[in-house]
Order: sequence, then C-alpha cells, then structure tokens
Amino acid sequence: QVQLVESGGGLVQAGGSLRLSCAASGSIFSIAAMSWYRQAPGKEREGVSCISSSGGRTNYVDSVKGRFTASRDNAKNTVYLQMSRLKPEDTAVYYCAALMDSFATCARIYDVSEYEYWGQGTQVTVSS
Repeated sequence: QVQLVESGGGLVQAGGSLRLSCAASGSIFSIAAMSWYRQAPGKEREGVSCISSSGGRTNYVDSVKGRFTASRDNAKNTVYLQMSRLKPEDTAVYYCAALMDSFATCARIYDVSEYEYWGQGTQVTVSS
C-alpha cells in the first residue's frame, strides 16, 4: 500500500510561482512513475505531468510546457511540481498519482485509470 500526501498549494497572483510536493509512504516509491493531475470545478481531471521512476524522463500537457517542471527525490520518497508564471486558468485541485511500473517511461501522461494510488489533492488558486 502506498499513501500519497500533497502539500504546497495556496493562493497566488497571476505570474507568481508555487512548488507542490507529494510525499509517498513505502519503499517501493522508487519504481513508480509519478504524475500530477489537476481538476478545476466542472471539468474533468487533466493530466499535467509525468516523471519516470528514475526521473530521467518527463512529459507535460501542452498548456504548462515551459512553465511547470516535475522532479523527484527518491531518497526522500517525494515528487515535486515547480509551477511558474501561473495563470488564472491553472486554478484547480492538484493531485499526485503513482503508477507502480518501473518500465513506465512517461512517453505520455497515462490515463487516470492506469494509476494505482492517488493523493487527496491540494488547492491552487491563481488570482488575476
């Protein structure tokens, strides 16, 4: 069993930055591909980023490319999402998710149904 706990959300003005963290329990974190998803009110959950188990490969949805950076520290069982140049349309609840497959390359952001574990989410609100 893996438990994921997100933190770092909050209220920020447009153009500002936030760094989200997702702390995972369990020693198997290092084999998991990790993703960030977000869900705005009335919208479907959207994949934002994927980072492979080694951290060697990342993938992003087009709307955040060049502004968001995913990283991970396997020694700390933690994955991060550095968000810069935030826009009001980035407002959402952000979730981290774990796909327990060391062969998952993050050549794409995987479908919601492919992730075995999810965190509770952290709210990000960007004011204009």
